Amino acid sequence: MMFVAIVDYFMGNLRSVSKALEHVGLNVVITQDSDVIRKARALVLPGVGAFRDAVRNLKALSLWDEILRFIESGRPFLGVCLGHQLLFERSYEFGEERGLGVFEGEVVLLPTKVKVPHIGWNQVWKKRESKLLEDIKDGEYFYFVHSYHVLPKDMSIVVGTTDYGIDFVSAIEYENIFSVQFHPEKSQKAGLKLLENFKRVVLNG
Repeated sequence: MMFVAIVDYFMGNLRSVSKALEHVGLNVVITQDSDVIRKARALVLPGVGAFRDAVRNLKALSLWDEILRFIESGRPFLGVCLGHQLLFERSYEFGEERGLGVFEGEVVLLPTKVKVPHIGWNQVWKKRESKLLEDIKDGEYFYFVHSYHVLPKDMSIVVGTTDYGIDFVSAIEYENIFSVQFHPEKSQKAGLKLLENFKRVVLNG
């Protein structure tokens, strides 16, 4: 059976992510098992909480290198919120912490001139054509809950940005890697459309 694996590393409510993926017609397995991840057609790394806790939990579960191997295999990968941030080299939340380093860049605090954390609906503006945001209108609203944002060294991977004191990166697409700062599972019709687009990638490449 073809299925999508969601990584369970004790960081956030995974049932809402699972239900949203199931709603668009994907078979989903929530797992901490490396063997299950190796057999998955696609991998989703969600997460809410502190970057440092996420790193420690993934390493304690022996999933850190497994995630990197999965991404390197070329199969579809979707990072959500904290899972989006973990793709980068380092974060400065509670001191410097090394990330997965899939992309060059860092994770920094949103500007202090705005209310942090950034919670609620905000617009995503398209930077270029992408599979993930296909048939989603420019400036569509998605639901955010975060205090930090990513600063990629290579801006060509960016497919969406959001204005909150600054224009921060809210969606990334590069080869088999997709990631978003917002929560598609909490973003109603727009979020489900994005997950349908991810499903199309999972099924067809």
